[in-house]
Amino acid sequence: MSDGAREVACPLTVRHEPVLLEEILAALQIRAAGIYVDCTLGGGGHAEKILQQLSSDGLLIGFDQDAEAIVRVSRRLAPFGSRAKIVQGNFRHVAALLKGAGADRVDGILMDLGLSRYQLEGDAGGFSFQSEALLDMRMNRDASIPTAGDLINGGDPKTLRKILVEYGEEKRWRSIVRAVVKAREQAPIRTARQLADLVVRALPGARRYRIHPATRTFQALRIAVNDELNALREGLQGAFHRLNPGGRLCVISFHSLEDRIVKQYFQTLEKGCVCPPAMPVCGCGKTPSLRRVHRRPIVPSPAEVQRNPAARSARLRTGEKLSE
Repeated sequence: MSDGAREVACPLTVRHEPVLLEEILAALQIRAAGIYVDCTLGGGGHAEKILQQLSSDGLLIGFDQDAEAIVRVSRRLAPFGSRAKIVQGNFRHVAALLKGAGADRVDGILMDLGLSRYQLEGDAGGFSFQSEALLDMRMNRDASIPTAGDLINGGDPKTLRKILVEYGEEKRWRSIVRAVVKAREQAPIRTARQLADLVVRALPGARRYRIHPATRTFQALRIAVNDELNALREGLQGAFHRLNPGGRLCVISFHSLEDRIVKQYFQTLEKGCVCPPAMPVCGCGKTPSLRRVHRRPIVPSPAEVQRNPAARSARLRTGEKLSE
């Protein structure tokens, strides 16, 4: 963390349960002396379990763009000493971050794309429907980027529609946009709870829905604020190129947009050849560079979902690098 970083509060009473933990450990095929990367440290649960399987020659490098997560996880992983390197940064820059950490190639990389329980229950960023925090939603609140409040209160109807449809796949966007525009004419929409309540009122019968009616709106705003889909595309490419042959890339996604990007990227690398289907003989010379370990995504067991409802939408895809 830089010297100029703001002072952060790190709630230690919240317990975040890592999703698909045993499945991740199995998918990574951890070697005791290997080098592994957790691109999204969150609460540090995955990183801690990986470290427990490493010998004194092994190394875990962990990233997170949230300053609070860096402080919190650094404390949690302190017993592992120099075997854990913790770096603040966005995993879209994974190649540069690894180079800065002195790692040219690694044996396994994990990306858990979900929000941590700390972000929701110790919510100062406005991620939770019940939060009285300002509508911020920046994963890195030191970043000079527009907040969710900026987008809600300053975006024109066309921009709001684009965010809700493209990033939230929200079919009822018209009612939400009308309600937002009308409400902000009277006063700015300042807190997460204000926005959530506004969406509930805008959607007739909304309280009968299986999920909270503001779920897609909040998802869309968070993705837009943090440019999450482009970050994922860049992160996948950077991560794959830093893997040793035989190394594995594991990605846990929580909604269809993310999962589709991961699936398509893996399929492209697995196919290799990019010649038009009409060509009788390959002319590009590209060969498969990845093998999908699971043909279908791994999902949490019913027991895990019962124990940890936040895991219910998790999807794990794993690819093994075949060659450079």
